Amino acid sequence: MPAPKTRTEPADPSQFNSLFGEILDWMLAPLLFLWPISIAVIYHIANNIADQPHDQFLAQNTRTIARLVNIADDKTTVNLPGPAREMLRHDEEDAVYYQVRGFDGELAAGDAELRPPAVPGDAQPDIVYFRDDEINNEEVRVAYQFVRAGKGTNAPLILVQVAETKNKRSIHASRIISGVLLPQFAIIPLAVILVYLGLGRGIKPLYRLQRLIERRRPGDLAPINTRGMPEEVLPLMVAFNDMMARLEQNLQAQQRFIADAAHQMRTPLTGLKMQTDLALNETDPEQIHRSLQQISDSADRTAHLINQLLALARAEASFEKLHKVEPVNLELVLRDVSRDLVPQALAKRIDFGLELTGWPLMIDGNALQLRELIKNLIDNAIKYTPDGGKVTARTRAGDFAIVEVEDTGIGIAEDERELVFERFFRSLGSGAEGSGLGLSIVREIAELHRANVLLKPNPRGQGTLAQVFFPRRGGGAAPAPAQPREVLPAPRAEEEAG
Repeated sequence: MPAPKTRTEPADPSQFNSLFGEILDWMLAPLLFLWPISIAVIYHIANNIADQPHDQFLAQNTRTIARLVNIADDKTTVNLPGPAREMLRHDEEDAVYYQVRGFDGELAAGDAELRPPAVPGDAQPDIVYFRDDEINNEEVRVAYQFVRAGKGTNAPLILVQVAETKNKRSIHASRIISGVLLPQFAIIPLAVILVYLGLGRGIKPLYRLQRLIERRRPGDLAPINTRGMPEEVLPLMVAFNDMMARLEQNLQAQQRFIADAAHQMRTPLTGLKMQTDLALNETDPEQIHRSLQQISDSADRTAHLINQLLALARAEASFEKLHKVEPVNLELVLRDVSRDLVPQALAKRIDFGLELTGWPLMIDGNALQLRELIKNLIDNAIKYTPDGGKVTARTRAGDFAIVEVEDTGIGIAEDERELVFERFFRSLGSGAEGSGLGLSIVREIAELHRANVLLKPNPRGQGTLAQVFFPRRGGGAAPAPAQPREVLPAPRAEEEAG
């Protein structure tokens, strides 16, 4: 019967940002912001352009009137013919004013509505100046010129002014602005459409990539071909392929773990079933008791194997790698674990001792995982040390925080010091029962804590010295010398007397 298909709930679009919309916003927002600014700049430029020909016309009229000024008997007159005066006044769109004031400031000719300008200290004759003013509450443009009333630089100045309203200028500027802006009203929407279409075409590789990934089989973890991929998408796909490779490695590791665990579980369960069948066929109470004891021992070994497998699975789980990393005092962890293993050492009459620095030895880590690491080191040492042997757990400090477990056991051959870290590896001829997972768990947890595990011959004679080097928290200086060896359990004389 095929497995039921799981239904994937559609994602809420409000939870995601549209890359297409965000790029479009960042492209159009500056355009809409700059458009009013460009209109203001165009308006200013159009007014300047419109002013130039009309200012030239005003300047020409001002010079013409200045040439017609006569000074006789300290009296200023203007010989302006009637037709010329009529031509000056004739303008269908603008009102034109002119004025001539004598050196005494009296109106010699023209319109009295024109106000005289302030005479600048550096005013130069024969130069036309411009200013903006008002006549009858209407804006006008004024061109004015000073004419000397005699020879010499100290001769008084006669003022000649010509002004006109700004109707023609406004019409001219409006034509310029409309000629520039009207095409923009067609170009900008067209530009928005082209940007929209171009952006849609630009992100098409993302949609092709999406379809390529969706067409893949669920178990296909092969890397995606990056040939011909856009330069901006390439780093994302390289990272994605790297993630897929790591995922495939994790899946392969899980498959190997499941296969190895199933193989290792088959043997104790088969033995447990055979011992149960034998016990059911026995009639002798003593044999039945012996069979039940064997069944109990097999159940204990199976439970130990399951616990080791669970510990290894937890050490490999990505959740555990990130879970509850905090400052941990190795001194306290080692002391607590050692006390828990005292009964196991007592059962084999092993001299179990503990040597601590006496100072807090802090590292960053997971306390539960560190307990599992130290427990497996000491458990291995006790298990592979003959009855009556000696096991010492200690801490040392320097540039690293070091945990050592030293035993007088059977030792490890040099060519097997790396093999013992592999899962389910057991040294031949050891005579001890075990799952072959203890040191695998130790290395896995050590790697999660950026620690290094070393196995050496016992420098004091027979046996093994296991060392784990942890990075110290804060890189503090080495503490005081180690305290004297603490014997666990109680002194041997009291134990024998008991």
